[in-house]
Amino acid sequence: MQLEVSDLNNKKLYVGNLPYSVDKDALLELFSSFGDVVDAVVITDKYTKRSKGFGFVEFADEKAAEKAVAEMNEKEVDGRKLVVNVARPPKEN
Repeated sequence: MQLEVSDLNNKKLYVGNLPYSVDKDALLELFSSFGDVVDAVVITDKYTKRSKGFGFVEFADEKAAEKAVAEMNEKEVDGRKLVVNVARPPKEN
């Protein structure tokens, strides 16, 4: 399946290589300076509840998301360089 640009939600960002200490509130705080954050989630292991080191942030508008990618990708947080880009839709099984 080929991804089309129109298939992407350009307001939702993938945030990888998060320090394990970052929770939802810290993620919101990291990205709220770029614009109105609609949702932020840190993905956790369902058994241990420990962070898996990545999450998603969704902005109200595309411009804020673009600015966040430009300024936060490869930014160091607690000794780890973040990976920030537009989130891809989930794969179908």
